Amino acid sequence: MAWIVLFVSAALETVWATALGESHGFTRLQPTIVFAITIVISLVAFGYVLRHIPISTAYAVWTGTGAALTVLWGMATGAEPVTVLRLVFIAGIVGCVVGLKLLPARPAAHAASAPAARDRA
Repeated sequence: MAWIVLFVSAALETVWATALGESHGFTRLQPTIVFAITIVISLVAFGYVLRHIPISTAYAVWTGTGAALTVLWGMATGAEPVTVLRLVFIAGIVGCVVGLKLLPARPAAHAASAPAARDRA
């Protein structure tokens, strides 16, 4: 469930980042409202995720997915050009996100106790 929430939160990052750009420095009301609502939901969801997925993995997946989706949205709307290199680099980001998802994570309790065990030895 945490991984689904993480990807939803990353998608909302795309929405709030786009709305932030469209708000023109918070001078346009509708994009400013969309930004305010989606950033709160995105960060609350990300906070939930951090209780279940290590922050190093969660943050990398969240920002990478959000960045890739934001660039794809920009290309889909014509705000950014579609080039082979852009698509290759986005595929690289997606590949890294998939790799992080597939890697086994050490349990937080084990990671926290490792320095203490090392100090006793």
